[in-house]
Amino acid sequence: MARVNQKTTKKDRSSSTQAADSGAAATLDLPQEAIGYDQLEEYVREHVRGFIQRVLEDEVTRFIGRERYERREAGEEEQQRKVYRNGYGKPRKVTTSCGTVEVRRPRVRGLDEPFESRVLPLFERRTKQVKELLPQLYLHGLAQGDFELAMRGLLGDDAPLSASTIARLKESWHAEWAAWRERDLSDLEVVYLWADGVYVKAGLEKEKSALLVVLAALADGTKQFVAIVPGHRESTASWSEVLRDLRDRGMNAPRLAVGDGALGLWAALRNVFPESDEQRCWNHRIVNVLDKLPKKAQPEASHLLKEVMYAKTQKDAERERKTFEAWCQRHGHKAAAKVLKEDWDRLVAYYDYPEEHWLHLRTTNAVESPFAALRLRTDAAKRFKKVENATAMIFKLLMVAQKSFRRLNAPEKMREVYKGAHYKDGKRIDKPRTKIKDDPSADAA
Repeated sequence: MARVNQKTTKKDRSSSTQAADSGAAATLDLPQEAIGYDQLEEYVREHVRGFIQRVLEDEVTRFIGRERYERREAGEEEQQRKVYRNGYGKPRKVTTSCGTVEVRRPRVRGLDEPFESRVLPLFERRTKQVKELLPQLYLHGLAQGDFELAMRGLLGDDAPLSASTIARLKESWHAEWAAWRERDLSDLEVVYLWADGVYVKAGLEKEKSALLVVLAALADGTKQFVAIVPGHRESTASWSEVLRDLRDRGMNAPRLAVGDGALGLWAALRNVFPESDEQRCWNHRIVNVLDKLPKKAQPEASHLLKEVMYAKTQKDAERERKTFEAWCQRHGHKAAAKVLKEDWDRLVAYYDYPEEHWLHLRTTNAVESPFAALRLRTDAAKRFKKVENATAMIFKLLMVAQKSFRRLNAPEKMREVYKGAHYKDGKRIDKPRTKIKDDPSADAA
């Protein structure tokens, strides 16, 4: 492409607006007194159209280095004198979050290659925000068949949407998911992990497939998904493959991993990240215990179990557990007491971490919460013939949900934990934590 002097004009920028032709008109040809509630949408969209047109005009002015109709200055380079405006392209519709408007792209002559607008690329017909609106609507329960109707209601009857448009967007989600699964993770500073699975049934699949999901909490307190992978079931082999892939792409071993108690997950953690602590989800364990009790006894048992769960220290938790066991003994519910005592060390692992983080570490709610919205859409995933295609859609929905995640409480303590600080009953103590073997920074320290 020919090089062009891109100096800014010395004249007032407003002259560009005043000199623009009818294609850049910005005002609605409507008397001020006639503008009322019924005309408001039209009035706003016309001003949006005019603004976009002026931005396109200004882009060409900056590219050429002179205003419309401005004379060339003496001494300009020969190549610059060859570059000039050449009218406008055909009118085209552009859909923004303010509606669909019609604009005309200015044309430039005298270049070796066509002028490429950065504001409005040649084949783009909708803004990035409109593209992102589609998965958000789906996330909130809008069925695929309702997309076009809803979008035209929001963006105008001229919005460039169709069934093929939606199909192309879904193909792009699949490409995004494939690239996301291969990205390097060595720059992440992972402190905690939550792991869970959701089962998806696609049209041609005989059995449901477990979608294995891993959410990481980073040293800056933010959370982001690091794995969204379909597996045949929540087995040791499936979870081991997921965790090995994370490790091979550079992810460090987490300090603590939180799961729902599936045996496959714990065995996989021992295989791949044996240095990581393990925390079982209290919500799942309480459900397991209550399942061993008659319904009439469950309300009282639930209250006693929450006393165990929210105890201030590990010693208090053990005392409350014995209180529950005594209650079970009196009422003949030995099976429930046995379930609570099983795997006790994994239930109280969070006491070795900052008290401010306990809210996040006691349960798998961090990953369950986005799934709550996602499960509203998993039935819709059955329209896909293959689980992999359904997974691409679910990936996009989770990426939308991730944007609204809040940071962990006391995010400043996340880096302390990452660097190896040791805690007892939620309070920091001087005793150093055993360093993570695969963490080079720990060896350097």
